[in-house]
Amino acid sequence: MAGEFTGKVVVVSGSSRGIGFGIASAFAREGARAVLVSSSQERLEQAAEAIAAAGALRPDICVADLRLPEAAVRTHDFVANKHGRCDVLVNSAGGTRAGAFVESTEEMWQDGFALKFFGCVRLCRLFWPMLRTAQGHVINIIGGAARTPDPEFLIGGSVNAAMNNFTKGLSLLGKREGVNVNAILPGLTQTERVDRLMTQRAQALGSTKEEVLAQTIAKEGLRRVGTPDDMAALALFLCSERARHIQGTAIAVDGGATPGVH
Repeated sequence: MAGEFTGKVVVVSGSSRGIGFGIASAFAREGARAVLVSSSQERLEQAAEAIAAAGALRPDICVADLRLPEAAVRTHDFVANKHGRCDVLVNSAGGTRAGAFVESTEEMWQDGFALKFFGCVRLCRLFWPMLRTAQGHVINIIGGAARTPDPEFLIGGSVNAAMNNFTKGLSLLGKREGVNVNAILPGLTQTERVDRLMTQRAQALGSTKEEVLAQTIAKEGLRRVGTPDDMAALALFLCSERARHIQGTAIAVDGGATPGVH
């Protein structure tokens, strides 16, 4: 895989931190021109500096609140004007809330779909012509709740399930037009978002964050909590030529936590 991504343009939404940052960092280390997309100028600059300080090619940054339709257009136009191509699109933006169902508001539901689902759909639609030309790849970062409903995570589960269906459907178009489309379903992973989710679950259950985390690890029988690097390793493989025959899959990276057969 060494050198395979040199000169490739890789756009990663939600990449100022967490899993998106881990994936963008991995592509940059492999020689790709990464484009970091997030709503925070400050966090994006810090992320780009951290990647460059580690010895990789400094990424470009694009400030965009992907909950808004015009932000997806701005992102596409930035990449088109700067590079004129896109080889890989990774949709990692969006962190839906956990909590008690009866306390979830209309605004929380709308916000949950606005960023993660509709942001993903808009970017895929806008970048598709360039991805088709490049015979490129789409990776959607979804989540295990797409397959495993949870009463304290109904917004996230619903958004993830919609993304899972969208990814599979888009992969059928990709099969015809030469674009590989796959999904990664992270389990419990060391990110700021998971820390927030544990806090929200604890509030819904009248418990503490530490107790909820310990119970989750025990329930899922995990040997350890996942890391963004676990997701990045799979993303690199799925976007390599060795994985060209993998199309329309949703792969759980969760230490075996997902119950049942999928």
